[in-house]
Amino acid sequence: MSSESTDASSARAAGVRARGYARIATEEAFAPGWMLERYQSLLARRALDDPGFNSLWGFYLGSRSARATQIIARLKDLGPQRLADMDATGIDRQIISLTSPGVQVFDRASAVAMARDANDELSAAVRSHPERYAGLAAVAPQDPQAAAAEIDRGMGQLGMKGVIINSHTLGEYLDDPKYSELFAAAEAANAPIYLHPNTPSKGMIAPLLERGLDGAIYGFGVETGMHMLRIIVSGVFDRFPRLKFVLGHLGEALPFWLYRLDYMHRATVASERYPHMRPLQRQLSDYLRENVYVTTSGMPWGPAIRFCQQVLGVERVLYAMDYPYQFVAQEVTLSDQVPMSDAERRLFFQVNAERVFSL
Repeated sequence: MSSESTDASSARAAGVRARGYARIATEEAFAPGWMLERYQSLLARRALDDPGFNSLWGFYLGSRSARATQIIARLKDLGPQRLADMDATGIDRQIISLTSPGVQVFDRASAVAMARDANDELSAAVRSHPERYAGLAAVAPQDPQAAAAEIDRGMGQLGMKGVIINSHTLGEYLDDPKYSELFAAAEAANAPIYLHPNTPSKGMIAPLLERGLDGAIYGFGVETGMHMLRIIVSGVFDRFPRLKFVLGHLGEALPFWLYRLDYMHRATVASERYPHMRPLQRQLSDYLRENVYVTTSGMPWGPAIRFCQQVLGVERVLYAMDYPYQFVAQEVTLSDQVPMSDAERRLFFQVNAERVFSL
């Protein structure tokens, strides 16, 4: 049962009626305190040969700057602070997921256990605030069979609304055939997979890290967009045609590359340059339009939002804030002001999220 007061619920409902839509934010992060302590241990022991993790979490867990301390405090909170922030910015509901890299930096057994614990903690918060929160299930790709089982448990027993995977797992990508069982479980459960950024893997991070471009400013998008393309060109969607993915940050720039992606994929296949680059059943852009949804997390920019709606379809673009990493109240108003019809605005803020995540 929700702990929200009747007066607060009534006021929020009145706001939704006045606007004509609810604001559902679809890429909003949390981190259990115990998981951050495990990150601290990895850093202290220098146990992880991952420059991206060491740089990013070395900052957030070691800095006393206002940005670092405020983000850590908000990540750990699934109660009053988060709800107050939502109320202050007019966010009616958050779809919450385990922050990057989640459990994907731990050994297999630890990762499996930690994913279950994180999902139990998130599902308890959702049960306490069912009108304000929904959750995505974390999984441990280190063990694809256990990940498939956790998808089943998360979607069935816990009532989760999809799956969060924080891009690569210690340099391994989801186009590897060993992840087929994970994809089969997600497809069978109608569970969208949110492919969230991770810091670039060890093999690609060096020139980005040299100039401070490895994080959200650029490296996250480069790494995650590449990951999505690896999944597509490997034929995952031909094998699992009903599988759904969600990409943040307006598709990690992929919508702006649709024409060139189609042209160069056709040319590359025809050239037979790469033995593993085989023909697909559809064009690359078809998979991005039919199997992938994008959210606006961190990108409250009208021209880019309208472009994505134009090339992907208004039913494929969802609102997100990227809380708490980009928690800027004015950005909600900026998104409200993007030129759209009333019907398009309702799709953007509410209906698309309800359909994709079965709310």
